[in-house]
Amino acid sequence: MRSAPRRPWTGVCLTVLLALAAVTGCSGPARQALPGFSNPVVPGLWTTERMAGAAAADTRVPAGLGADAGGTDPEPAPVAAVPERTPYRAAAPVLGRIFFDTPQGPAVCSGTAVEDPARPGRSGLVWTAGHCVHGGAGGTWYRNIVFVPSYNDRGLDGGDRAAAGADGIAPFGMWWADRAATSAEWTAEGAASGGAGSPGDYAVLHVSMPGGGTSLQETTGAAAPVWFDAPPTATVPAMKAWGYPAAAPFDGERLFSCQDRPGRLSLRADRASLYRIGCTMTAGASGGGWFAERPDGTLALVSDTSIGPPAATWIAGPRLGAEARSVYASVAADAG
Repeated sequence: MRSAPRRPWTGVCLTVLLALAAVTGCSGPARQALPGFSNPVVPGLWTTERMAGAAAADTRVPAGLGADAGGTDPEPAPVAAVPERTPYRAAAPVLGRIFFDTPQGPAVCSGTAVEDPARPGRSGLVWTAGHCVHGGAGGTWYRNIVFVPSYNDRGLDGGDRAAAGADGIAPFGMWWADRAATSAEWTAEGAASGGAGSPGDYAVLHVSMPGGGTSLQETTGAAAPVWFDAPPTATVPAMKAWGYPAAAPFDGERLFSCQDRPGRLSLRADRASLYRIGCTMTAGASGGGWFAERPDGTLALVSDTSIGPPAATWIAGPRLGAEARSVYASVAADAG
């Protein structure tokens, strides 16, 4: 998280894509040019040792943030993160870890494989947080971004994990991002602390396997639908968030989840409020998918972990509206 990113089962204003960021409608950041996204494959870079040494991408916020802003509900009680049952490929097959290099060194987040309506059954799209792919205001795209679905599938510890090797840690391989997009709000205002840019803290990647072959969804057999413009918070009985928390007391090697009734967190009166749930997951869970149950009884992604407090008692994520839909569509269209 960024002093607070991160997930249940289970909208801000227009997005940035690869070389250009454009904003429409409501109040938000101004039009801004971005350098093109470039993420050339570096064979052998992400060894098991390098993955284990990656730092959690953190975006924390001070205690009490948003307490006096409009649209904020009382702070939720902490909800203890629950370890996911193994193997993850059966229990939560759309989840995985995202590894990338920042100017400060290798880092890690969480991500979710999502459907591509233009390519039913053949999606290569991954949803995560904006701060997991781009440095925000004054920054640029991170490098060497890979998605590892069902990371450490059997939840192995220490020596067992080392003995399992790459096949045990990355059972479906490492998928390199070849396209990426995030919101104009994140690239213009996003910060590593304080919550700036959080309503736009989401990103979509398109990933592929070096050398080509089948799509991510065909390989893993799973991709989650995305539910844009989900109902008002008060009408949603529960959200469940997943992620790989890496800051103490967690080690980043296992998948956890939290489920709670969502509340609202408003950081600015002129921006959409965030979803907020009680959860003890820490940094590293950033970007992990939040899910809610749709009227037809199916689960769909409604947010991703963005921020949380230093005490790790709650997490918050952006509402996915018109801008998020545009970001999603831009990457899907470019994947053709």
